[in-house]
Amino acid sequence: MARDFWTDAEKHLIRYGGTWVPAVIARAEGSYVYDEEGRAILDFTSGQMSAILGHSHPDVVATIRESSATLEHLFSGMLSRPVVDLARRLAETLPAPLEKALLLSTGAEANEAALKLAKLYTGGYEVVSFSQSWHGMTSGASGATYSHGRRGYGPAMVGNLAIPAPNAYRSRFIRDGEHDWQTELDHAWELVDRQSSGALAACIVEPILSSGGIIELPPGYLAALQQKCRERGMLLILDEAQTALGRTGAMYAFERDGVVPDILTLSKTLGAGLPLAATITSAEIEERCHERDFLFFTTHVSDPLPAAVGLTVLDVLAREELCARSLKLGEHMEAALLDMQSRHECIGDVRGRGLMRGIELVLDRETKEPADALGAAVTTRCFELGLHMNIVQMPGMGGVFRVAPPLTIGEQELDLGLAIMDQAIGEAAASG
Repeated sequence: MARDFWTDAEKHLIRYGGTWVPAVIARAEGSYVYDEEGRAILDFTSGQMSAILGHSHPDVVATIRESSATLEHLFSGMLSRPVVDLARRLAETLPAPLEKALLLSTGAEANEAALKLAKLYTGGYEVVSFSQSWHGMTSGASGATYSHGRRGYGPAMVGNLAIPAPNAYRSRFIRDGEHDWQTELDHAWELVDRQSSGALAACIVEPILSSGGIIELPPGYLAALQQKCRERGMLLILDEAQTALGRTGAMYAFERDGVVPDILTLSKTLGAGLPLAATITSAEIEERCHERDFLFFTTHVSDPLPAAVGLTVLDVLAREELCARSLKLGEHMEAALLDMQSRHECIGDVRGRGLMRGIELVLDRETKEPADALGAAVTTRCFELGLHMNIVQMPGMGGVFRVAPPLTIGEQELDLGLAIMDQAIGEAAASG
């Protein structure tokens, strides 16, 4: 039966990136997924970095059952209580002036809507984003994505400009042995100004670049970036698809920096594994865009069932104090990863916040030569030992493991996953 499954998969599925995990997944619960043979696989990626409450959380399951029996989908011009309630609840978690929400299905949609709002509001069309960014696969979002997938499709949307991601581990901007991110940022915007046609609309960034290799913006960087935008009449869009709702130890990652974006986008974590996203902005921006006929009418905008799930996610986050839990478990994880680094020469860098950590593997700590083959070997061995890991491999970087387990993971489960990682790295390095 398994052979027939993979034959059918090869014959009938369009391959959309990477390779399939070598298991037929039958169910998932808590911090584990299970294959058809009943083998438990610890999930250190929270699905697609989304299932912050773990898999099949009983409250989410109950909400889906109730909502699917009463109200799941409506004409996009109709409103339901879950939609309005979720918009209000999100506004209550955010600083002023963020109070207006558009509820959608995916992060790409949310970023697409944010970019359209920014262009309509400013009258510009140029968008600045990081050289290792990932914002989605729709036209505007993919135009602002530089980490993967730009070749072979013809011209991207006109007006996209890239600035270097502030990668402290691999930056060329070093002064007195430290990452000189301010000079790096100033240089980047000098290049933006030279390339711009004078129609800058927005800068869209992630507080922690996930698909770019868990690159965390240095303290102070986000405020300086916002000032660059203010000087040019641009809007700052923060894409918190993966960092929002407790992942970094705070409700929103931008809280650390005391910066309020003009537009905030949420997705993955908001639905805790279900397709739910939000674009959130101020009343002033929304009003001007409405006056200019803002249009983002999609089939699943303001759908009631995912909105009801979003409300449940906020309830569970508050009741189980998952932001504080993420912070505490994140500190525990960091200590364990730094201990691994002290024992494994191939671990060049450990970075991240809360329950969102990155481990970069290198062949040599001095030269920082990438260790692509080693990363692949560690990934394979982890899976053999019962742990699903995700590795980012980009030109010029070592393999970077993205460690993002559910916020509900038990401490013993977390320690088990870390022990498997430790064993897999040791075995792969010894055999390589």
